[in-house]
Amino acid sequence: MDDLILWTPWRMPYLVDEERKKRDHACVFCLKGRGEADNADYDRREYVVARSEHVFVALNLYPYNTGHLLVIPYAHVRSLENLPAETLTDLMLTTNKALAALRKVYQPHAFNVGMNIGAGAGAGIPEHVHLHIVPRWRGDTPFMTVISGTRVMPELLPDTWEKLRAAWA
Repeated sequence: MDDLILWTPWRMPYLVDEERKKRDHACVFCLKGRGEADNADYDRREYVVARSEHVFVALNLYPYNTGHLLVIPYAHVRSLENLPAETLTDLMLTTNKALAALRKVYQPHAFNVGMNIGAGAGAGIPEHVHLHIVPRWRGDTPFMTVISGTRVMPELLPDTWEKLRAAWA
């Protein structure tokens, strides 16, 4: 039997950390958050779905599932206890809006919502706290992940961004 090969070249920059080297070790979330507020072209390019006063919502560039969102405070802090009450409130209210948009667009059966605070907990960017929202469907853990650690994504990020941006409005 021939081996099956699935090509995922879009993952290589993450694996070799090329993007982080290009940014001179700047925080990717701070750069994305500062951006060009009220510039739809910038938000499209950076996959920023929505912005509020204290947080913004962006697609995860390396998603677990289609629609995997991040809710990210503008404040560069490592943990929740370093955020003021206004930001914590905005974080949760914006998370609710994200859940509603995901339900409208994808009709998931459930969600995983959570944070990995610190590298020891698995945070990929431990210096800037952020919340993950992962839509889930019954049976969405196919054999591919179990056998080869490969995920099969049915939709391109630009298409996901378009749908969620429209649903947010």
